[in-house]
Amino acid sequence: MSLTLRPRVPVRAKISALGTFGPPRLLTNADLEKMVETSDEWITSRVGIRQRHIVDPGMATSHMAVEAARRCLAERGIDGSEIEVIIVATVTPDMFFPATACLVQDRLGAKGAWGFDLSAACSGFVYALQVGSKLVESGAHKKVLVIGADTMSSIIDYTDRATCVLFGDGAGAVLLEPAAGGELGMIDFHHEVDGSGGCALRMPAGGSLHPSSHQTIDKKMHYVQQDGQAVYKFAVRKMVEASEAVLARNGITGADLACFIAHQANRRIITSSADRLGLPEEKVIINIDRFGNTTAATIPLAMETARQEGRLKKNDLTLIASVGAGFTVGAALLRWEI
Repeated sequence: MSLTLRPRVPVRAKISALGTFGPPRLLTNADLEKMVETSDEWITSRVGIRQRHIVDPGMATSHMAVEAARRCLAERGIDGSEIEVIIVATVTPDMFFPATACLVQDRLGAKGAWGFDLSAACSGFVYALQVGSKLVESGAHKKVLVIGADTMSSIIDYTDRATCVLFGDGAGAVLLEPAAGGELGMIDFHHEVDGSGGCALRMPAGGSLHPSSHQTIDKKMHYVQQDGQAVYKFAVRKMVEASEAVLARNGITGADLACFIAHQANRRIITSSADRLGLPEEKVIINIDRFGNTTAATIPLAMETARQEGRLKKNDLTLIASVGAGFTVGAALLRWEI
């Protein structure tokens, strides 16, 4: 394989540690059969999910984010005082303000860190990873914590069988640091947005357009609304296009990849995308059966699954890709350096 790198940056960024968290409580397909008109066979055949992790009352996005971050820092052998920046990708912040990143900073004891939340739905982690990488590559910071965390159960209508079977709760965190000599780390990315598809996947109320009111609550406007067919068609097409763009720009093909980690929204979306990229099953990471769609957390959770299964190892050339509400699209090429 001959990798054609884009113009070299003074410093390369790499993922130096990973930590994840899934709340202990499970919501299985059998549980959902008692709550809404659906079946285990329908859910597994259509989307590939068997169970999801769901928070207990009183647990919010910040709590999961902190737990994932602590595990990430423990793997690296450092504490919060060494972190310089915290980026939390989420569409389910604890509250509109302060930012969830502020709550995480305080609980981690990251006294010298600044941070912010990033909202890009299912592409949130991929976007935040690039923002954090550029902060490292610029030389401005040496330890950037990137977290993808969502409590989707807080915005799901469990009487809507079209959406309630899809989502779960979870969090994942990675630490970004300067790469050492000979390490590639983060190589390249390709991002897009297509706002014309915003109505296909959204939570209409709660913002400045439709502030919370009795009317918005009665109309269930504070829950996820989705046009499943529109999302499916766009996701398959754009995940492949973004992936092909980043691969072609760097002179490689799917055959050169060791691992493909896609956003875990639907098993059929993942396998269709992998087929079009010419990737065999053994290179494709799928854990949606165990976690459901955890929005910004799916990719770090899948990274951990890949490590546990021995399918993501040091020096592996890895492609990550996602499509989310917005529509947002993202793909990134990296070499795993842990």
